[in-house]
Amino acid sequence: MSHSSSVVHHWIFILAYSFVVSAPANAATPSEVSAAIIKAVTFYHSKAATHGGYVYRYSADFTLREAEGIPGADTIWIQPPGTPAVGMAMLDAYETTKDETCLKAAVEAARCLSRTQLASGGWDYSGHFDIKARTLKLYRRDVNGKLIPRTQTATREAGWQSWRRQEKTNYSTYDDDVSQAATRLLVRIDHALKSNDTEIKEATDFALHTILMTQYPVGGWSANFDDAPSSSPPENKYPIKSGNYPADWPRKWPKDFTGCYVLNDNTHATLMSTLLLAWQLRGNPKYLDAAKRAGDFLVTAQMPDPQPAWAQQYNAEMQPVWSRAFEPTSICGRESQSAMWALLKLAAAIGDKKYLPSVAKAITYLRTVQLPGNKLARFYELNTNKPLYFQRGPNGKGFELTYSDQKASSNYGWVWDSELSALEIASSQIARGLPVVFPHTEKERWAYPPTERDIQTILTEQKPDGSWPITDGERAVMRDTNGKKTKPKGGVIDSLDFVQNVKALSAWLKAQKGPQ
Repeated sequence: MSHSSSVVHHWIFILAYSFVVSAPANAATPSEVSAAIIKAVTFYHSKAATHGGYVYRYSADFTLREAEGIPGADTIWIQPPGTPAVGMAMLDAYETTKDETCLKAAVEAARCLSRTQLASGGWDYSGHFDIKARTLKLYRRDVNGKLIPRTQTATREAGWQSWRRQEKTNYSTYDDDVSQAATRLLVRIDHALKSNDTEIKEATDFALHTILMTQYPVGGWSANFDDAPSSSPPENKYPIKSGNYPADWPRKWPKDFTGCYVLNDNTHATLMSTLLLAWQLRGNPKYLDAAKRAGDFLVTAQMPDPQPAWAQQYNAEMQPVWSRAFEPTSICGRESQSAMWALLKLAAAIGDKKYLPSVAKAITYLRTVQLPGNKLARFYELNTNKPLYFQRGPNGKGFELTYSDQKASSNYGWVWDSELSALEIASSQIARGLPVVFPHTEKERWAYPPTERDIQTILTEQKPDGSWPITDGERAVMRDTNGKKTKPKGGVIDSLDFVQNVKALSAWLKAQKGPQ
């Protein structure tokens, strides 16, 4: 799993799209915003795309590229805010402007994903288009989109006991919204093209089929898998059990990855969102059925009293277990909030209030363990509710469990913003049958929906070529090809900024146009 850090969340709930009444004197016009969107997409597609895909960051002259490390010239990144996130922002742009340039850019991003989809059915964190790197992976298609005949088929029984070996040539991951984001872009593009693009439709079908096949009988998923199962994991190996406490748990990392069912980094929640999107756009009830099973999993996995919330991951006996060396057996503040949002989104989508009691019970409990400043600990010790942290071991190596945050290591987000009030408001709205607009994902800069002031800021910051370069602060620094930190002349172009700005502009423009 990749590094994750604590971020500030700004959750804003409304009953309908509305904007500040007292707009600035120089309020933006729809035509001005539409032009800015098209200019931004045209710039990013023409300058940043590699084989239709993207990485995280670029120097303003595009001689330097950066993701989690220094990617090769023909490497694209799939983990958001990489290719799927950029592609979905471009599709948002098309849906609001109807500009074919935006659609073309989004379709090329989708084809980039179809050509880096693995034989296992999902995606790794990155994808490759150079010949040497492609020989090290079992991609389903060649660089031109032609399916590659594969004689190798799944011969092992589906489930974590098989997948945990992590065959690198065929390693697909649900961690950090990787395969989910790729699937969502494909689902949306396939819908936009009315399923007339054979390559994109087939890749979409297979990705969704894989999500269904990798779901366990209890409704959860593992973080990764390394073959395309012909059948789902069997119930006799993965029985349906309720969340329960282990008799004891190790205080040191056991180096034994027994975490069968994973909620870490919103994994389960983003899988549910992907299935709901597929159901909404395709109308096939099998996707809704799987989403409901995923919701039932969260109800089942909720721990009993005295800590009725959720763990970061569970073993096949539905007991919380360790993950990485700094992710202990515990109750988790962040993952519990993610689980509640997922349940509320499901409840709102299908009009079923049966998930609301689980949310209410968790909110009541988590309020009793809030930290000063309206915060939640990432980890709470089982039974005691003591916040858990990690500090570096002797000589800066390894990690040691501690109850104090005084020397907590900087590699992780140990404290998270409490979203309990926002969760309570949303739950109440659903209970009363009122509409609710759910928040965007973490790390959003702009309000949702964006205000007139937000839009004016975005337009002011946009350069004439359509870019939003970063010229000040730590984000204006990146690493050169030798890994040395440098501040590129002209600044840094960041996919995250492109995605957030284009999404905000598109949301504003859609609201101005009203119901379509």
